[in-house]
Amino acid sequence: MKASYLAATCTALTGPSSVQILKREVMPLQSGEVRIQVHAAGLNFPDWLMTQGKYQFRPDPPFVPGLEAAGEVIEVASDVSKVKRGDRVMAGGKGGALAEQWVVHQRAVTLLPPSLSFEEGACWQTAASTAWHALVERGHLQAGESILILGASGGVGMAAVKMARHIGATVIGTGSSPEKREAIRQAGADHLLDPADPELAEKIKELTQGKGVTVVFDPVGGDLALIATRAIAWNGRYLIVGFASGMIPSFPANHALIKTYSLIGVRAGESPRRDPELAKRQSAALGELAAQGAMRPYISHRFPLTDTAKALAVLERREAIGRVIVEMHTSS
Repeated sequence: MKASYLAATCTALTGPSSVQILKREVMPLQSGEVRIQVHAAGLNFPDWLMTQGKYQFRPDPPFVPGLEAAGEVIEVASDVSKVKRGDRVMAGGKGGALAEQWVVHQRAVTLLPPSLSFEEGACWQTAASTAWHALVERGHLQAGESILILGASGGVGMAAVKMARHIGATVIGTGSSPEKREAIRQAGADHLLDPADPELAEKIKELTQGKGVTVVFDPVGGDLALIATRAIAWNGRYLIVGFASGMIPSFPANHALIKTYSLIGVRAGESPRRDPELAKRQSAALGELAAQGAMRPYISHRFPLTDTAKALAVLERREAIGRVIVEMHTSS
């Protein structure tokens, strides 16, 4: 095993430009740990936020971003029984995936289903778990209901479109360009809308025979959130997933009272950590969905590890459709 490996390292909280490719020393494994030779890592919006110190989890520089990856197990601690050397796996964590090697606890490792490639597995788990947790566990979306998915061309949004279709709901997705709307259509959305349309709320109502949507899935926030509440149905559910716009909306309490809709927070990563029974349900459900190839990610951009800063800049400029991945070409 090599004494060192390359990792994309954030050296200051000044955005993608602060990410450098540096050597890191290979450290001995601790109890329960697994060392993965990373083949590909999936980028997520929080990775970009972390390079600026704007995410809920704020590691101090220098640190290696990256919440998920897929690769091959090359070493396990003596007490590890979940996986073995040579297994093809995908893994998730709070950081460290943007590297040739990643050490994680065996609890964070899942066997890569044959239905997914390394590249797909590298960007499947985070978006899929968010979509499942939001729509099933928190939103209780049912077949025959309608859902508005804001930011539907993003990684999480695209997974939500596919999950909602899997459930059997009618899907309305928003995308800011013809190219993005076409990708959302291919993902399975029934109706496509431009979020900048001044008549957005009215058009959503028209598509739902004046009733409004049963569920809103919102990873965007900002002014669009308040527009969406104008198009929510009586007793609707508004899923607060994130704030990709950079703006946290303030919802008028009287409006929620008048329309009797619920504002529901979604913490797909933290909730299972606090609830062991939920963790079991989520793990079983995601395992079945992965085996079926459900929510297969759309990958719009691929970069080598040496261009990680450029990959993060794609997220910063909102150019991604679906997912962005970083592929490893291991050093000698």
